[in-house]
Amino acid sequence: MVTATTCSYCGVGCTLELHTVGNQIYKVTSPPDAPANRGNLCVKGRFGYDYVHSGDRLTQPLIRRGGVPGARRGTPEYGTLEPASWDEALDLVATRLGAIKADHGPDALMGLSSAKCTNEENYLFQKFIRAAIGTHNVDHCARLCHASSVVAVNMALGSAAMSNSIGEIRREIDCILVTGHNTTENHPIVGLEMKAAVARGADLILVDPREIELAEFATYHLKHRSGSDVAVFNAMANVIIAERLYNQQFVDERTEGFAVVAAAVKDCTPEWAEEISGVPADLIRQAARLYAGAKASGIYWGMGITQHHNGTQAALSLCNLALLTGQIGRPGTGLNPVRGQNNVQGAGDMGALPNNLPGYMPATDETALEKWSQAWGVKLSRTKGLTATDGVNAMGEGKLKGLYVMGENPLMTDPNLHHARACFEELEFLAVQDIFLTETAEMADVVLPGAAFAEKEGTYNNTERRVQRVRAAVTPPGAARQDWQILGELSTRLGYPMHYERPADIWREVAGLVPSFKGITWARLEAGPGIQWPCPDDQHPGTRFLHAGTFPRGRGKLHPVVYEPPTENPDDDYPFVLTTGRVLFHWHSGVLSRRAAGLNAIAPEALVEIHPYDAVELGIADAGMVTVTSRRGKVTAKAQVTTRPLPGSIFMTFHYAEAAANLLTIDSLDPLAKIPEFKVCAVKLEPAI
Repeated sequence: MVTATTCSYCGVGCTLELHTVGNQIYKVTSPPDAPANRGNLCVKGRFGYDYVHSGDRLTQPLIRRGGVPGARRGTPEYGTLEPASWDEALDLVATRLGAIKADHGPDALMGLSSAKCTNEENYLFQKFIRAAIGTHNVDHCARLCHASSVVAVNMALGSAAMSNSIGEIRREIDCILVTGHNTTENHPIVGLEMKAAVARGADLILVDPREIELAEFATYHLKHRSGSDVAVFNAMANVIIAERLYNQQFVDERTEGFAVVAAAVKDCTPEWAEEISGVPADLIRQAARLYAGAKASGIYWGMGITQHHNGTQAALSLCNLALLTGQIGRPGTGLNPVRGQNNVQGAGDMGALPNNLPGYMPATDETALEKWSQAWGVKLSRTKGLTATDGVNAMGEGKLKGLYVMGENPLMTDPNLHHARACFEELEFLAVQDIFLTETAEMADVVLPGAAFAEKEGTYNNTERRVQRVRAAVTPPGAARQDWQILGELSTRLGYPMHYERPADIWREVAGLVPSFKGITWARLEAGPGIQWPCPDDQHPGTRFLHAGTFPRGRGKLHPVVYEPPTENPDDDYPFVLTTGRVLFHWHSGVLSRRAAGLNAIAPEALVEIHPYDAVELGIADAGMVTVTSRRGKVTAKAQVTTRPLPGSIFMTFHYAEAAANLLTIDSLDPLAKIPEFKVCAVKLEPAI
């Protein structure tokens, strides 16, 4: 049997054909007319599916028993997780959440939703937190990846989604500016499109501290020091304005703030930026001229831009480039934050954010609150919600007493993990709904077994805003249940019934309430290749690119951006800069991909990239074990001596619990987006003894 569905790894949204015999997937293919990937699949999409059948899958609820009164969470004395019935587990979760709500108020509770789960599940999760619990304390992993993009692009345009489509890269783009995005490893299918564009004659400008694969295809590679992004882009803006390369008509008719930004970047010359970034001034000039002068230039960025204490400012500096040059609102142009997880776009669209209701209606807007209060039949809170990162500190301070986590693993993905773990230990109650016993689930009081992507019906929204179907090819193992059903039963136990017969009924509710989805019916999704929102009616084909005539906020706003150095810089004690990221063969915290036997065989352990110059100075041999230490922790991993990083910088993968890079990273936050500065911290490096 062959079942068409959507991949569970990155945000590209590749169409998969799951080949099954009985209840077993044995092969994955993709049709050549797949809208996002044209039949191409990366190694994870094609071979990384066997985690679905892993012997580690959770197959029954678990409850912690036998603990010593007063024992600290995470210690052996706290008790052990033992099998329980569904009724016992759900009753316990409902009782404990209800008790905390009664004793401390609903804002003492929080929920973390999941970018791995479907739209329907994320919608129900945030509805459960807001309507059944009564708080806006709901968030998901976008807080750790593109929160600063969302804030910045919304400030500049009034809408934060990726503006253009993946297929435009291959067909219509003339100049691609890629920054902070190791495309060929993080989003390999997008990388293929970029290579195809270069083969067609397009230029590629790469702004990245490492010598990644795209450097081989770049017209210019601006290899800047980590954390100096704003200096480089302000200097490009300086060149564009000083040399009158900006689009005067576009600036006059469609933007505001030009004079303020022109004054702000007047002294941000390429020579000034060279001192900060290490990028030759002439190279900055050439890149600015190429981007501004091309017929259609598009900017694509990832977490190398966003995961900084000034990530919002860095993303705003990219918005300035597009608005100055009019490189937006047309095919092959645009501002394109390439989303990480398979449904991180959808989780945000569904309102799994403390500041936004579904459809990005502000949770502080009285009209929006009244609309959703009427729709859900309950008065929604008027108290501002906590972000995931603020929530960790609130646990440590005793303000947050209970946490419900669905399909996230913060005790691998949060920065400064020693601090995060200490904060989690202060919780009165922790429930985790997942398919594996993750590092976070191991600390839980109750663990509820959910379903994997290949066992689900529903929808995902990919990075280009395409709503696509997810279809079940196999059934969940043991007593594991569908995540939407678990949420419905739990909500009902807490006095707010949520009864749905099938995911299609949940989607019907979403589309009926969110204007962007109004024309995206379940029947259309079943019959076609997915539809890009906004789609205002059932005759509309979907929107391939945004901002053709206007911006949601009216005029696009140029913002003055000031360069700020990283929070923590190298010194005599910690002389190296650490940055982190992914490799091709694994994904995020490794929960899925490290249970795919083939992928784990190819990339079985953490690596520390170090420049040959530094390796010689420190006496470190290629493939030798090294210890990396920051002010927050230390890890030991294998060295890879390579010219990919700059001298004085090291790069670490973050997929491996046994060498968790986030034991080292700093929890300094962007003040607007509350995203951590994963990409820069100071470390020392030495051969492991």
